[in-house]
Amino acid sequence: MSNLVVYGGAGALGRSVVTFFKEKGWTVTSIDLVENVSADHNAIVNPNATLQDQAKEVQDNLASFLGAKKLKAILCVAGGWAGGNAASKDFLANSELMWKQSVYSSFIAAQVAARHLESDGLLTLTGALAANGPTPGMIGYGVAKAAVHHLVKDLASPGSGLPPNAKVTAVCPVTLDTPMNRSGMPKADFSSWTPTETVAKQLYAYATGTAALTSGSLLEVVTKNGETTFKEI
Repeated sequence: MSNLVVYGGAGALGRSVVTFFKEKGWTVTSIDLVENVSADHNAIVNPNATLQDQAKEVQDNLASFLGAKKLKAILCVAGGWAGGNAASKDFLANSELMWKQSVYSSFIAAQVAARHLESDGLLTLTGALAANGPTPGMIGYGVAKAAVHHLVKDLASPGSGLPPNAKVTAVCPVTLDTPMNRSGMPKADFSSWTPTETVAKQLYAYATGTAALTSGSLLEVVTKNGETTFKEI
């Protein structure tokens, strides 16, 4: 039975990923701020703790769950969104929040991969297509996601600390079809939004090797008229 960690396993995308892999017979650990009762194990993170303290808590929990077992995949789907330019009153607070939500989680997922991933395992992070260009109306978000993209390149390079033959990528969607997004944008064209179940299915294909993946690539996720494509960029 394969072992999986879903970082952000209690969010909208994380819940879809946990459910999909559980249905395929995997043993799943969720890492998040709250418990996902569908997962086999849960590691709860204190968002107010330092990066090092969060990482220690995660590592201690995983050690108790895994023992000597290794992980087939670590799927980091944690993150969030906040807007604001340099003149916004919440610019610094939002930027700090984006860094903690996207970059802290990615750093910890990378350390987990270095210690617990199988030699041919998979690590995925969550980027954003918007971060491949300027994001003046959401600077903190764009900078945090650009950092995640850079981390993917680092981890795919020799000497990164990941196990031999492990693969790393970042999924870069435009808009995910989640209840929160629908509530915030009720008049949007939902046919251009990517269902979370579609992402979960594709991640399973990468984790099992049934879909080809180049380590170090970013995955452009585009949905049009209800059809989703995944393209390496």
